[in-house]
Amino acid sequence: MFKFFEGLVDPYAAYTQTDTPPRKLWPFLRDYVRPFKGVFAVTALVATANSAFDVGLIWYVGRLVDLLAQGQPAAVWASHGTEIILVALAVLILRPAIGGTGVALLHNTILPNFGTMMRWRAHRHVLRQPVGWFESDFAGRIANRIMQAPPAAGEAVFQTFDAVAFASTTLVGAAIMLAGADVRLLLPLVLWFAGYVALMRWTIRRAGPASTASSEARSAVTGRVVDAYANIHSVKLFAHHDLEEAYGKQAIERARQTFFTEMRVVTKMDIILTVLNGLLIVAVTGWAMWLWYQSLASVGTVAAAVTLVLRLNNMTYWIMWATTNLVQNLGTVQEGMQTITQPISLVDRPDAGALDFRQGRVQIEGVSHHYGRGSGGLDRISLDVKPGEKIGVVGRSGAGKSTLVKLMLRFYDAEAGRILIDGQDIAQVTQDSVRRRIGMVAQDSSLLHRSVRENILYGRPDATEAQMIAAAKQADAHEFILTLQDPEGRVGYDAHVGERGVKLSGGQRQRVALARVILKDAPILILDEATSALDSEAEAAIQEALFGVMQGKTVIAIAHRLSTIAAMDRIVVLEDGRIAEAGSHAELLQANGLYARFWARQSGGFIGLETEE
Repeated sequence: MFKFFEGLVDPYAAYTQTDTPPRKLWPFLRDYVRPFKGVFAVTALVATANSAFDVGLIWYVGRLVDLLAQGQPAAVWASHGTEIILVALAVLILRPAIGGTGVALLHNTILPNFGTMMRWRAHRHVLRQPVGWFESDFAGRIANRIMQAPPAAGEAVFQTFDAVAFASTTLVGAAIMLAGADVRLLLPLVLWFAGYVALMRWTIRRAGPASTASSEARSAVTGRVVDAYANIHSVKLFAHHDLEEAYGKQAIERARQTFFTEMRVVTKMDIILTVLNGLLIVAVTGWAMWLWYQSLASVGTVAAAVTLVLRLNNMTYWIMWATTNLVQNLGTVQEGMQTITQPISLVDRPDAGALDFRQGRVQIEGVSHHYGRGSGGLDRISLDVKPGEKIGVVGRSGAGKSTLVKLMLRFYDAEAGRILIDGQDIAQVTQDSVRRRIGMVAQDSSLLHRSVRENILYGRPDATEAQMIAAAKQADAHEFILTLQDPEGRVGYDAHVGERGVKLSGGQRQRVALARVILKDAPILILDEATSALDSEAEAAIQEALFGVMQGKTVIAIAHRLSTIAAMDRIVVLEDGRIAEAGSHAELLQANGLYARFWARQSGGFIGLETEE
């Protein structure tokens, strides 16, 4: 039975992805509701039937009271025994069947699948965002919104059916029943309902913004806390526990104040509702008793009326809380939409095809990129890298080296000019096809919080075990990998490396990252300070391995340690986003320009980064 209800909707079913999701709440939710339309219709029907059944039971209690008051027990049983048995059977069989179906649809179909579908689609959308988008926000806050918004949307749907649909049917049934006894009994119900609707509108108008503010504040807390934990080495190194405590407390206190505002609305609503319900109970009960006193209503009518208003009293608290929760959940969804619905800013062209790689020639033609600031980055640089050529790139910090790498990988689209691989503008082909042809080892090689095996195979998931181990050996990583053991007892290639690879030393992380790139075996290789985290002996071993890997590849190597690029075919010197010099190591030394001064000044093999006089 459970599998039937759980499988009514497939949260991973194919759908049309869009680069620009709706930014307004209802259009946004409509896309997610579409696969559930049939389920929602049946759920609403079942909720209505369940509520109608309960109102009918209250009516029958009144009838039963009247029947019992009419005569002797034997006579009543003889006349109405069959009827009573049928009602009892309906309560024992039909009511659980209706109620169970509604519960199964809500708890086993809607709640698990609706939130899962939204989280899956949101995660897919966010993964498509460019690197620059992630660089401008807290990873913790992004993750928090992805985690919070989908279950909040699921709860909103749940509250709609579990409370709103049920309450609407109950209220209509109550009005019909009271009017059947005496139409004048509708007057207090109508007046109460008007007050209830006014109170609900007042609550929704205040609870919605308060809930959104509270959700944003909670996300800010998560962002700051995760930021501190992710950089715990810096926190400990600089002994800034107090600073981080104050930074975290500031966000936590803001979250507390926004929660105060939210809860004040709830408290006011609860007090006013208690007064409204008291008036309803007294008015309907008093009027029913007056009708009985005037012989205009039976005892059963009074009993049913009292039971009904007491049920309404209990239900209204539930409905108001459900409505408030509905609004709060929608507020959480709206806060999450700030991340989930942001348009993809770097997209492939509709007619983009895969890169047709042939030789590996890289041409940079008049490229400028300043990150929208008008300065910094690169300024009108042109460079032609022949197939198989090894190019070294040097320059002070901020000269544009990292920008050049990011543009080649198409993490950003150049603001002017173009980059071609084998004559094809990389902006005209798919991003993935470009990146599959480029292998890169960065200065800060972060690893996934997974096993060493999974991290190396990330370079080529279909590689064999033997190929993976061969890559690790070539990166001088195999021996230390065999000695690894994590807290869960996993050893060797199965050991997990921790978040961003924190359980490994800097040199070990770099070697695993090198193994990953070696296994990828891409024809274009970018080295961004690839051996910076290694000691001299390890660097010599890795450099030898890298020279082997470089054979037959087009290579662009960025370095501050000039000795690592002195043997390159050509060296390019960047200064203020432009190419200041270019040539071989010997030619640049003979020219006695920037490169020569870097070489003369370097200590321990690194460029002096101080500003030139």
